[in-house]
Amino acid sequence: MAFQLSPGVNVSEVDLTTVVPSTATTIGGFAGNFNWGPVNEIITISNEVQLVEIFGKPDSNTATSFFTASNFLQYGSDLRVIRSVGSTANNATNSGTPVRVLNETSYEQNFAAGSNSIVWAAKYPGSLGNAIRVSLADANVATGWTYSGEFSTTPSTSRYAERAATSNDEIHIVVVDLTGAITGTANTIVEKFGFLSKAGDAKNSDGSSNFYKDVINNQSKYIWWMGHPSTGANWGQTAIQVANTGGGYAGLAVNNFDLSSGKDTAPTSGNRNTSYDLFNNVDSVDVSLLMAGETADDVVPDRLISIAESRKDCMVFISPPLTSVLNSSGLEASNVKTYRDTITSSSYAVMDCGWKYQYDKYNDIYRWLPLNGDIAGLLVRTDVDRDPWFSPAGLNRGQIKNVVKLAWSPTKAERDTLYNAGINPVVTFPGEGTVLFGDKTLLNRPEAMDRINVRRLFIVLEKTVARASRSSLFEFNDEFTRAQFVNLVEPYLREIQGRRGIYDFRVVCDTTNNTPEVIDRNEFVGDIYVKPARSINFIQLNFVAVRTGVAFNEIVGRF
Repeated sequence: MAFQLSPGVNVSEVDLTTVVPSTATTIGGFAGNFNWGPVNEIITISNEVQLVEIFGKPDSNTATSFFTASNFLQYGSDLRVIRSVGSTANNATNSGTPVRVLNETSYEQNFAAGSNSIVWAAKYPGSLGNAIRVSLADANVATGWTYSGEFSTTPSTSRYAERAATSNDEIHIVVVDLTGAITGTANTIVEKFGFLSKAGDAKNSDGSSNFYKDVINNQSKYIWWMGHPSTGANWGQTAIQVANTGGGYAGLAVNNFDLSSGKDTAPTSGNRNTSYDLFNNVDSVDVSLLMAGETADDVVPDRLISIAESRKDCMVFISPPLTSVLNSSGLEASNVKTYRDTITSSSYAVMDCGWKYQYDKYNDIYRWLPLNGDIAGLLVRTDVDRDPWFSPAGLNRGQIKNVVKLAWSPTKAERDTLYNAGINPVVTFPGEGTVLFGDKTLLNRPEAMDRINVRRLFIVLEKTVARASRSSLFEFNDEFTRAQFVNLVEPYLREIQGRRGIYDFRVVCDTTNNTPEVIDRNEFVGDIYVKPARSINFIQLNFVAVRTGVAFNEIVGRF
């Protein structure tokens, strides 16, 4: 207890109720090509509606990325999405001079101070910004303003400006989908902001900023403020400054700003890898299932595998190129195996064998889409229905959704070729659906970790026990701390055993592995031995016919 210098009572609390915390194992991660949304910023998406709202509807250029993400969301509701763009993608502006504003950080670092010639820019890079019109009206507006009916009264003088003895600072702003590219209907108002102020220090009654620049930048989903209009005077000046000059803020009347020169550029593999690198920090980003989407080479898969092996708490899902399996005249198995041979061997990676044909409701057509989004989704469904250490394959848990047909459904002989190479077949069985029919990882050695369920078991164990072990940091390496560690881990492993994840286990944390040398190095060692449960991959059924007079106990076990 703490030392006391005079008589008294000292009360202290010691909390020894440390438990093993639950860890997330079903968070997806994907970086791809989208029509809208922030670039190189991780956004959490829960459903397809939200995916459309933030990243836009798919078209022929972005459909593969969109539906890889969307297909994952058919099985789970926790996906981290990153929009990746090419190096020449730009934001539309009212001046026609494009700029490159990738996200909020990019804006704050490069454009927050304003521009001499640009008033508005599209919120994000891409040609979708070319559909935007920004219409402004101030106290000089006439009743003929197209959007007058959207507001209760015309703009005039705010209470804030009135108290500072100035006038005519109010402004209405409307954001319009001029061409219909955003909403599907031309001239649709997508945002409106009423009774904002030109005063740089303007405040609402709740103390929040009412300066039009701040409101637009904080609330608009479609535009950035880039500079004040050239018409009028005193834009951004404080109310007191304008009052001291004896003038007011009026002078714009109505002004329409149509944006143009926004440009889409599809990301290269290098651009996507730059985006995927945002998942690299295990301490700040929690992710479990990384999807490669569409790939033409090994650049993206190998980077994802590098990230997974560095983190040691997530898995990577890969599909072969469409050209390997569509109209390949019997060469599909060879093509897929050739592609697999270019990819790094790893127990943290899973490869399927193809693509599926799926309906695109946004464009009323059918598209070929890679299966890796679905395969990652099957692991989510397995976690929900059972546990991470169950295999996601087979008729019970391996059913693929939204399949019109497969580009290639391998035969038994072709499945043998694929499985020997660590590639998981996806097969359509008449009357039984389309099924993941393998649970191998891309580890090229015959070890326990060459199975998805075993790799995921160890990910869960390592991540969970490591997090729980943090409570031992900076404690003494003595018998009490070691016993506390064992008493922490063993009940958790017994629970996993009871849920069929492991056959047996042993935890060793004593003087045999915490020797004086280990203690003197300020280290602590806990050895955890586990016998993982194995999934059934091969079934042998023997039917033996016997004579009527033969006793079964005479022949059982002899065949």
